[in-house]
Amino acid sequence: MTPIAEGEQLLKFIPQRQPMVMIDKLFFSDAEKCITGLRISEKNIFCREALFREPGLIENMAQTAAVHSGYNASKQAATGEYKGAPIGFIGAVKDFKIYFLPAINSEITTEIQVTHRIMDATVVNAFVSSNGNRVAECELKIFIKKE
Repeated sequence: MTPIAEGEQLLKFIPQRQPMVMIDKLFFSDAEKCITGLRISEKNIFCREALFREPGLIENMAQTAAVHSGYNASKQAATGEYKGAPIGFIGAVKDFKIYFLPAINSEITTEIQVTHRIMDATVVNAFVSSNGNRVAECELKIFIKKE
């Protein structure tokens, strides 16, 4: 897949900054779905013993949800003036399953699918894969901060 945003361009759609950035490519985003990618670097703060650890996987899934909100907000800015990525918070992680921890230098692809929107909360199913194999999955409840 060809990215629609990556590197510095991607940072305008998420509030995180290095060393907490856990996505490096945006492949797809529409109203209900988003797909991102990450090449796992040995410098990643969530790598231990040459593996990308559990907190990094959760943060990667949450940032996929964040870029979904930020990218779609930038496309829908009525005035053409984009004021930056909305700030969100993880409210709950449900049914978190890890099938394996990906190694340094591997590429992961993360997909989120919106299942519910209730007031300021969005519920998504998140799936991480690498080389066609399921890495992890969970349901996230994300709350968007009101301006």
